[in-house]
Amino acid sequence: MLKTSQPLLRFKQKDLDIQDLCGLLKIYGRIGEKTLFYRFYTRIDQVFLLWGIITGVIFVTAHFFPISWHHQAISWSILTLVGSLIMAHLTHFWVKVEQLRWIVYFWIALMIVGLSITDLGIFGGIGIILINLCPLWLGLTAIGYLVMGIGMSSQTFMISGLIHVAGIQLLPYFAQWQFLLTGLIMAGCLFLLAELQWDMRPPIESQVLTSEEREFNRQQNRLRQSQELGG
Repeated sequence: MLKTSQPLLRFKQKDLDIQDLCGLLKIYGRIGEKTLFYRFYTRIDQVFLLWGIITGVIFVTAHFFPISWHHQAISWSILTLVGSLIMAHLTHFWVKVEQLRWIVYFWIALMIVGLSITDLGIFGGIGIILINLCPLWLGLTAIGYLVMGIGMSSQTFMISGLIHVAGIQLLPYFAQWQFLLTGLIMAGCLFLLAELQWDMRPPIESQVLTSEEREFNRQQNRLRQSQELGG
């Protein structure tokens, strides 16, 4: 397991770097002058939310609604490809600064592999694929998280991958609920990652940023470290 001094999951840090502030989404809930809740989502968080919604819709629909498999395959293939394009757009600046563009390419490749196998099973009527759609997607997602965890030095993503592996082992005990269970595991992890702060390797000195932006990031990092020491 990777070693890190950071907690696996914690409340979000507010002293964000330039690449996290870019495209930041803020959501407020107020009554008069009183703030009931305040949440903020970086573009990476927004990607997690996006895929959480997509996977939830796909697997909940497959479980509860008697829609033709062919229609579902076409709809979900289009939705997944659109989601991949949105993901590439949202993460463009962040992964460029963090030198992690390969992770986006890797996830897109996993999605294409999963779609190809799924559509082959549905349109080709291949039973062995059809009865293993849930293990297929849990397995591909587990691979994505494990590789992501190694590449980003993140125990959080490594554990997320292991949770998906454990989900595969649970599927035989929920034969009538496999799609729902798969959706809960996949979407649940994504929503959790969007809401909380996960661990990652220390920030790098990216040449994509200007000298002023790099200095800003250094100051933000010092603020985060002082808060961690003080907390």
